[in-house]
Amino acid sequence: MPIDPDVAIGAELGSLEFTWTESDVLLYHLAIGATDLSYTLETAGLQVLPSFGVVAPTFHASDPPPLDLPGCDIDLAQVVHGSQSIAVEGPLATSGSATVTTRISEIWDKGKAAVIWQEGVATAPDGRRLWTTRSSIFVRGEGGWGGDRGSSAPVELPDRAPDLDATYDVLPQQALLYRLCGDRNPLHADPEFARRAGFPAPILHGLCSYGIVLRTLTDGVLDGDASRVAGFGVRFSGVVFPGETIRTRAWREGDRIVASASVAGGERDGAPVLGDVVLTTSG
Repeated sequence: MPIDPDVAIGAELGSLEFTWTESDVLLYHLAIGATDLSYTLETAGLQVLPSFGVVAPTFHASDPPPLDLPGCDIDLAQVVHGSQSIAVEGPLATSGSATVTTRISEIWDKGKAAVIWQEGVATAPDGRRLWTTRSSIFVRGEGGWGGDRGSSAPVELPDRAPDLDATYDVLPQQALLYRLCGDRNPLHADPEFARRAGFPAPILHGLCSYGIVLRTLTDGVLDGDASRVAGFGVRFSGVVFPGETIRTRAWREGDRIVASASVAGGERDGAPVLGDVVLTTSG
């Protein structure tokens, strides 16, 4: 069996030491369309969107992401990013060093697919926890061994007008720019690879959409103050093609913001992009 849950679940994936600089932060922000000077100029009180913590450990990677997970023999072309979240202990520094320790926390059996969950904890050199990430990958063609199907309760959106309704025009070259943030998966650049994976053209990185929507919510609901973001989680419910427009609709609910993201305009108007979007605030 390509996935052996007895071997995979709980497997430690090791620790990775990494560093980041102001230049990395500036590039990341530009790659997700965060062009305000608070995100792009170090002399203007530079702040860091917490989504940077998701990519910081592999920001300087130049190879496609590896899939050498214990107990998992899977093909990169059959894999899509299922969900992503980050919880931060405080504002991210504009430069620093840390160690991230990752493990496979769960594997869900969806019948015709498997969902593999990873959890990573980033700590500072002095041992302080900086952030925790959880992510899942959806592996088409796997599953069916009778394992746990996992939870699937959706985030309910309020039945009222949103507090924010905003759009972002994805640049035609956005995926090529975002590749410089450490994800060289050819699905986002190579037309032939994209067709083999079942798409008519390269698609935007899910984590690029993730960053775009977090930036949209931060600017539109939190007055542009990234330090107020305590956590951000989404489910990747569809794809975006470079050149399309992402529409974000959001509602305030106490200390959290719930939202959805979809394609706006064109032949795919209304197609889902992100679901179960929850931003938790620190105040």
